[in-house]
Amino acid sequence: MLKNCRRVCALSRHTVCLNSFSQRLRHIHKVRPVANNSMDKFDLPKRLQGSTPSVWNEYIALAMQYKPLNLGQGFPDDAAPEYVTNALADIAKDENPLLHQYTRGNGHVRLVNALSKLYSGLVGKDLNPLSDILITSGAYEALYSTIMGHVDEGEEVIIIEPFFDCYEPMVKMARGVPRFIPLKLRKKDGPISSADWVLNDLELEKLFNEKTKMIILNTPHNPTGKVFHRQELERIAALCRKWNVLCVSDEVYEWLVFDGVEHVRICTLPGMWDRTITIGSAGKTFSVTGWKIGWAYGPHRLIRNLQMVHQNSVYTCPTPLQEGVARSFEVELARMGKPESYFLTLPRELQPKRDFMAKFLSDAGMRPTIPEGGYFMLADWSPLAPKLDLSSELDKHRDYKFTKWMTKNMGLQGIPPSAFYSEPNKHLAEDFVRYCFIKKQGNLDKAAELLKIWS
Repeated sequence: MLKNCRRVCALSRHTVCLNSFSQRLRHIHKVRPVANNSMDKFDLPKRLQGSTPSVWNEYIALAMQYKPLNLGQGFPDDAAPEYVTNALADIAKDENPLLHQYTRGNGHVRLVNALSKLYSGLVGKDLNPLSDILITSGAYEALYSTIMGHVDEGEEVIIIEPFFDCYEPMVKMARGVPRFIPLKLRKKDGPISSADWVLNDLELEKLFNEKTKMIILNTPHNPTGKVFHRQELERIAALCRKWNVLCVSDEVYEWLVFDGVEHVRICTLPGMWDRTITIGSAGKTFSVTGWKIGWAYGPHRLIRNLQMVHQNSVYTCPTPLQEGVARSFEVELARMGKPESYFLTLPRELQPKRDFMAKFLSDAGMRPTIPEGGYFMLADWSPLAPKLDLSSELDKHRDYKFTKWMTKNMGLQGIPPSAFYSEPNKHLAEDFVRYCFIKKQGNLDKAAELLKIWS
């Protein structure tokens, strides 16, 4: 009897084990399809989904493959000022070992002091160098820290088109809602100025509402070269005050204005200092884009939000480069307003290049927009369309087809400006191409010759 009980218990245990094993097998079988898709767990987060590689990734690769004359990317191909590059060389040999170690996270003290002296005079406010200025990894990071530090989920950000292509994805990363308004060309015939690209006042007014957190302004403007005149800025400022909206003013081309046009800093308009963050760039100011040193300034209660993002992402920027920028500003502070100031000599050197580019583009049959600022030029290439067979290019937008065809067949590269528009408005840019004229005169001559031979 005892033996039989033992056999029953053993059999029961065996049955339980078999059942348990079967259940485990069924469980494994059920989860196996999920395991096959386990890498989905590591896909882009929802806030980044829909993001695509930037136009720069694509066109830099295109330039590497075809080696065209590159008038697309916005960087000088000539030497930077000697006093700027010499400053960096001196720092490399400096006896002070701390110039090669971490510096203050929110900005190297010598640099923020120099910027405080410069901008306090320009905006008529006493900027506290330790609280009102943040040094960033280029103006790019200044924009990122501003948007991430101020925009909350569901808040709306007004973006003026065309726009520097990082504005929209940065707003989306902050889970904000981008709202777009395009500059429209009010003049189709005869010489066209960047001042002919204008905002529709009624359209702009309709965009502002109780959800609007921010408007991003870029003046001088990339890629049109528009310098927003005082009356235009006053209309934007009035709406910012009415709806209690933050203005982010991207002024990286602040020194590059032509024809006696005035660059007005919107933070100097009545009631705007307390609601404006202004962004600048050493790369654009001193023609050293590879140094990647930028800054943001404004009242501390606004800048502190940027500092929070900066300290938890970048933390600090390279000490030798900040020291070099500081020494360069000290040189310019000593000769502000004098003929030898680089802030004056650079636009004097660029204006003839601007005019030369406008002429050779016109001679080739394009219709250029003459920029009042910056170092880019938009040109309407559509008059050339009857001469072109772009069927070999498979892109959706015509400006991409045109610029790729020119790169491959003519050896001249421009940038398709539809990259600077939201999807619904990309059609507005398809007849245009963007070229850069802060290039050696020899390279501009080559571009003119290529177009002359072709046309």
